[in-house]
Amino acid sequence: MVEEVCGQWLKQLLGIPASASFALVTGCQMAHATALAAARHKLLANRGWDVEINGLAGSTPLRVLTSERRHESLIRAVKFLGIGEAAIELVGCEADGQMRMTDLAATLQNAADTPTIVCLQAGDIHTGGFDPFPEACDIAHSHSAWVHIDGAFGLWVASSDRLRHLLSGAEQADSWVTDGHKWLNVPFDSGFAFVAHPAAHRAAMSQSASYLISVGDARDQLDWTPEWSRRGRGFPAYAAIKSLGRTGIAQLVEQCCDHAHRLVTEISTLPGAELVITPKINQGLVRFLSPDGDHDRRTDRIIEGIQAKGIAWFGGTTWQNKRVMRVSVCNWRTTDGDVDRAITSVRKILAEIS
Repeated sequence: MVEEVCGQWLKQLLGIPASASFALVTGCQMAHATALAAARHKLLANRGWDVEINGLAGSTPLRVLTSERRHESLIRAVKFLGIGEAAIELVGCEADGQMRMTDLAATLQNAADTPTIVCLQAGDIHTGGFDPFPEACDIAHSHSAWVHIDGAFGLWVASSDRLRHLLSGAEQADSWVTDGHKWLNVPFDSGFAFVAHPAAHRAAMSQSASYLISVGDARDQLDWTPEWSRRGRGFPAYAAIKSLGRTGIAQLVEQCCDHAHRLVTEISTLPGAELVITPKINQGLVRFLSPDGDHDRRTDRIIEGIQAKGIAWFGGTTWQNKRVMRVSVCNWRTTDGDVDRAITSVRKILAEIS
C-alpha cells in the first residue's frame, strides 16, 4: 500500500501521466533496465514476436538512439537486456549538449523499419541540460519509436514553478526514470521507473508460480520490478515526500540549483579559472588554466588539491575533449556558509599550486 501511495505521489510530483505504471527499484540503473524491458517487449510484440517466450534470437534486431551525453548506466541496461552495445547509435548534439533534432530525424529515417528506442536526457550529468522533448517525441513517434527519458536528476524540477518549464513536453514520452537517493535525499538503493504502457511493463516483468497467492486486483510488486524478494523500498520515499510535500521538495531543488550556480560562477571568476558550463539546474563545469598551456594537467592538480583539503569535494571529468571540474549540489544540508567555505578553499589552493 505504501508503494502504491508513493507511485501516485511521484507521478503527481514529476509530471508523469496518471495512467502510467511504476516500479520502485534499486536506482536508475535498474529503472533503465525495467523501462527498457517494457520497450523491448512492446516494440517486438508489435512485430508479432514474444520476447519473453522466444528470447531475442531470431527476432528483429532492436536499435537504441542516444547522444554522446548519455549516462553509462543506460549502456549497462542495454547490455543486461541482451540488446547489446552494438545496437547503440549516437545522435549528434548541439554546442550546449542537446540532441540535434535534424540528426535524430535523419537517423530514424535511415532505418525506418527497425524497432527503435530513443533515449533523451532530463538533467545531463555534466551540464544539467534538457533535450527538446516536444520536438523529439513528435519525431520519434512519427517513426513508431519508443521514447525513454533519463531524468536521474532532472525529473525533480517538475516540483518547482520556477524550473518546471525545462520539462515541457516530457509527458509525451513512453518511459521515464529517476533516482530517489539523489534529490529526494533518501538513502541509497532507491530508484523509480514509470511506463506509459502498463501492459508492456507488466508483461516484461511478471512471473507466476503455483504457490503464489493472488488477491483480486491487489498490486503485487513482483509484477512490476526485476526482483522477486525485496525490502520495503517505499517507506523512505513515503516518509520524505510526506514530510516535505511539493513545496518542500521544490525548495530543496531550487536551493541546490542556486548553490550550484553560485559555486560555478564565483569559482570561475578566480584567477586562473575559466567558466565552461553555467548550471541550468544543479550541475556545471569549470576548468583551470596553466601558463604553459597544459590546462588539463593543471585542472587535475587543482581538483586533487581541493579534495585533499576536505572542505568540498568536486570531481574531474572530460567534456568536449577537455579536463574539467564538475560541480554538483544535491544535498539538502548544503548552506550558503558551505558555499562560502568551498569558494575560499578553491581560492587558497589556486594560490598555493603553481
